[in-house]
Amino acid sequence: MTRHRRQASFELLEMVGVVKENGYHGDGPESPLLPPVHTPLSYDYILVARSGEDSKKLKMQQEYINKLKEKNLKITKIVDQTLVFYGIQAPKEVFEKYRYLLKVSDACNWSEQQGTVPLSTRIRIVNFMLNHIALGNGDHLRELLKKNVFEAKFCLHERKCQEELSKKWARWTAIFQGQPINDVRDYFGEKVALYFLWLGWYTWLLVPAAVVGVIVFLYGLAFFNTSPLIKEVCESKTIMCPLCDKRCRVWHLNDTCLYAKVSLLFDNEGTVIFAMFMAVWATLFLEFWKRHRASYTCAWKVFDWCEEEEDLILDIVCDPECKPREHRHSYLRSTLVLILVTLMLMLIVGLAQALVLFRVFTTVQLAEGSSEFLSDNSSTVAMMLGAVLHFLTITIMTKVNRIVSQKLCYFEETQSFAAYERSFTVKMFTFQFFTLFSSLFYVAFFLGRINGHPGGYVRLSGKWRLEECHPSGCLTDLFIQMAIIMVLKQTFSNVVEFGGPWFKRWLRQQRTETLERTCSQGCNKMEDKDINLGAELCDNCKIDDWLRNYRLNDVNAFSLFDEFLEMVIQFSFTTIFVAAFPLAPLLALINNIFEIRLDAIKMVSLERRMVPKKTNHIGVWTGLLEAIGVLAVIANGLVIGITSDFIPRLVYRYQYGPCANGTITDVDCMAGYINNTLSVAYMDDQNIYKDFLHEQMVTHSGQNVSYCSYKDYRSNDDHSLTAQFWLIMAVRFAFIVLFEHVVVVCKFIAAWFVPSVPLAVKNQRLFDKLNRLKEELGASKV
Repeated sequence: MTRHRRQASFELLEMVGVVKENGYHGDGPESPLLPPVHTPLSYDYILVARSGEDSKKLKMQQEYINKLKEKNLKITKIVDQTLVFYGIQAPKEVFEKYRYLLKVSDACNWSEQQGTVPLSTRIRIVNFMLNHIALGNGDHLRELLKKNVFEAKFCLHERKCQEELSKKWARWTAIFQGQPINDVRDYFGEKVALYFLWLGWYTWLLVPAAVVGVIVFLYGLAFFNTSPLIKEVCESKTIMCPLCDKRCRVWHLNDTCLYAKVSLLFDNEGTVIFAMFMAVWATLFLEFWKRHRASYTCAWKVFDWCEEEEDLILDIVCDPECKPREHRHSYLRSTLVLILVTLMLMLIVGLAQALVLFRVFTTVQLAEGSSEFLSDNSSTVAMMLGAVLHFLTITIMTKVNRIVSQKLCYFEETQSFAAYERSFTVKMFTFQFFTLFSSLFYVAFFLGRINGHPGGYVRLSGKWRLEECHPSGCLTDLFIQMAIIMVLKQTFSNVVEFGGPWFKRWLRQQRTETLERTCSQGCNKMEDKDINLGAELCDNCKIDDWLRNYRLNDVNAFSLFDEFLEMVIQFSFTTIFVAAFPLAPLLALINNIFEIRLDAIKMVSLERRMVPKKTNHIGVWTGLLEAIGVLAVIANGLVIGITSDFIPRLVYRYQYGPCANGTITDVDCMAGYINNTLSVAYMDDQNIYKDFLHEQMVTHSGQNVSYCSYKDYRSNDDHSLTAQFWLIMAVRFAFIVLFEHVVVVCKFIAAWFVPSVPLAVKNQRLFDKLNRLKEELGASKV
């Protein structure tokens, strides 16, 4: 057998799986620069085009392939009916150059210098080359994909690794097992591995948050039956003013007995402690995450990795004559971007106000409808419908926000893809945050506080009354909004996230002709070493595997961004307004237990392999999480101080209640609190008479009444605000200032107390640097 024939035989043996882990690639000893072969198909990348395209597309296709060949990339072309596959392999010189430049760079990875270049690194280098090779007209691969010159590009899944990951990680039966993060990193790269490391850490630390939240809920559940507040509401005969115009009639306070019980489950003394706990929890979570990340990045030898240096190295590998892309900044562009972002946020806030109008209009329509049940519960039903409509708005605006963010980033002309990704992340998250939370901020801090009072209601266009808080308290409305949006969003996201890729893969399989080709035992074992005997059979093996990967769902540079965005938004729900919904951490924990396996199954089995990316952090998401932690302190302080009844109850207990003078011991200190929060409107007042029709002042039992009560601290004579109102307002603001300062101090102490890098990692880095310097000194002497 000649030398060339023997070389071809080894290539075939390697292709079908005989030469695997020994890394043999021809004559001579094993090459230290080529990675071990993990699959029978040692191709770094695959391009797919349609056969029978018009001459212009074929010309551009061939020109691009010739450009690849000029870079000494090996191209294998296989035509399968309507599809043309190009298998791409990079020569070892590319990786030799990469490893040498890595050695002299600050972004050094000692493991890659000492051993072989991993397959994940090979894929990343080839992907960079493919994306930066341009045709004569300046078109890159991205433009060629848009013009359908090529239909798809992807790196191949390795069957052996897929099977191992599926067995240990990407399956539902492993839902309560740990994650093989090192295996994920070897296969998908550091960026994906750090996402799953962060998600696992976040899920694990949700356990104490969920436990404390459940305890707060159970605390409210244990005492609400014996609470004098509940007893006073449920046994009250107080007649309340109509909640809307025309159809609404007066009603009894005890009609809200059930809602009052629900409200007390979330609005009790334990809520304050839980809000403080969650603010400190968010800080500890981030600080311990930094330690957790540092341990892994140190073990992976990427602690000192630098993204900018890595890009420069890849630029040189792709084109030795390249020039750096200079940093640029335009005050004009920045100003325009800021103006456009502001306009977009105004649009989003405007949509939130549209939801307010929807609830007001729906309340009126339900109140004037024929259904007695809907009429009596018009405010609650309108609030629920508003929450569902808000969820639909979120779904639509997510797509709009993405398009706008991309356009703004293109307009900025960022220096690199990493800078583009950071800019896109900040803009997209900001838009999504306002889309999700603008309506919640309105419910928390404005609902029921600007609607006026009997005889002086605030009306839209002089016709429709603004909506009021639920009779059991404003916190109930916020709880309803959060519960519906959070449950719907998580359920809908998981169904779409898993069902969408599964359906798309099935649809692609139906559209692609199924090939009945199999690699026989003879090809796998290669008992006959003659190259002519097995070449055609192994071409069939290749095309089968390429088709299998082609049928999977496409991924792009922002596929992982979508996963991060979903989880960071959930983190926002878990921390911001958690005082109104203590069960939010529990819902997040349950969701994340399934989310980890869902994402794993999707990445391993339903989607094409992501291009492995190197990194040593989760990027700008860390800063966003820190900002959310600060906002959570402010929001929860405001919720407790303004939205909940915690402060009014506190003032009543120590200033106006039966225990205020400290002498009464046989009466509950909160007795009479409900009546104390009510003011009275009399029908003999001409302003009141204009607001309420005579038929509205008739109870359901047919009794005519001449007065009604409403929740506010106002004088019964002229409806002016009482001294108690101003005292409560002063205590509210004092509490907010005190709460936020105490919690912020606790956050700073927690951040200072927990070092962001473990001592073991610091010492390991010292030893690594020392050994590296000694090795360099020894090499220079030689």
